[in-house]
Amino acid sequence: MPSIESNQLLLAAAAACEDKKAEDIRILALDPAESGLTDYFLVCNGTNERQNVAITDEIEIRLKREFGIYPNSVEGRRQAEWILMDYVDFIVHVFSTEKRAFYGLERLRKSATTLSVADLNAELKERISASRSKAPAKKSTPAQGMGKKIAVPSKSSLPEKTVKRPAKAAAKSAAKKAPVKSVKKGSKKVVVKKSKS
Repeated sequence: MPSIESNQLLLAAAAACEDKKAEDIRILALDPAESGLTDYFLVCNGTNERQNVAITDEIEIRLKREFGIYPNSVEGRRQAEWILMDYVDFIVHVFSTEKRAFYGLERLRKSATTLSVADLNAELKERISASRSKAPAKKSTPAQGMGKKIAVPSKSSLPEKTVKRPAKAAAKSAAKKAPVKSVKKGSKKVVVKKSKS
């Protein structure tokens, strides 16, 4: 069973396809008995090679920005007729219209279940709410010794931590820290602070 995070990644990838106007976006949930390599195929097509590259770029950028995830490998970007992006839990296939019709990936995977984005979204929400209800609620137990009163010392009983220095010594150290030199420049008086180097 795919994790909640992998479903979120898949939905983000499908949203990226929609944003770049990909056509006929389909999510195929693969049969685990038949396919041990991945859980889902995300299949779509663009109208030309430049759009196919733009779709894959958008998927890669969005998943990197939102989840910090990079594809394991990307194949076919140069020809851009069939670009494959491997995200381990799902594989993205971006086809040209002709190549999608020729290879018929949906026909080859007859045992796969076709899901819509809405179906996957509903399944994800259901799994999130189920995982939240399974999580045990933390019981608050009263801390030991809560009934006891703790004596807080008043300000007058605290010892003072002040160091008294002679006035001349304080003035000398202040002068050493930030020597100031005034320079007359034209009609204006400019104050320049020297920094210790």
